Amino acid sequence: MSSSKLGFFFSEHRRWLLQYLQRQVRHRADAKDTAAETFCQLLAAKVDPETIEQPRAYLSTIARRLVFDRHRRRRLEQAYLERLALLPEELAPSPEDRFLLLEALSAIDRVLTDLPLVVKKAFLLSQLDGLGYAEIGRRLEVSERTVGRYMTQALRQCYLTGAQP
Repeated sequence: MSSSKLGFFFSEHRRWLLQYLQRQVRHRADAKDTAAETFCQLLAAKVDPETIEQPRAYLSTIARRLVFDRHRRRRLEQAYLERLALLPEELAPSPEDRFLLLEALSAIDRVLTDLPLVVKKAFLLSQLDGLGYAEIGRRLEVSERTVGRYMTQALRQCYLTGAQP
């Protein structure tokens, strides 16, 4: 894809995409960041803009996914920060460790994104909380055997995406 084609595509659709995103997100800065990321993904995909039959539909689809990912990440961060607030100050991780832990949680979330919620819960209870299958089964109100199947699903997903649990 030539840079002139992408530049023309960008100039033709940037303003529309930014207005579209401002209706979707609260902050103008988030809209600008998401618009930029949308065009970065287009560039990374090496799609010739001339082959896109419905540019606004194409861009809005990418942008919606990015907005959804941003919201999911914020919810994950909020849940993590709430858990951290329960820890005594001397056990709280450093800012650097917090950042690394949030990045790891985000990566896990991306890997497990297509799995059913109960499978994700079982995996996280096992890997993050260190619970055994019997305790996970009690908490999720399923049998140990079912927990085993959930773990197999989650571990298979990790394996297929190259992630290490």
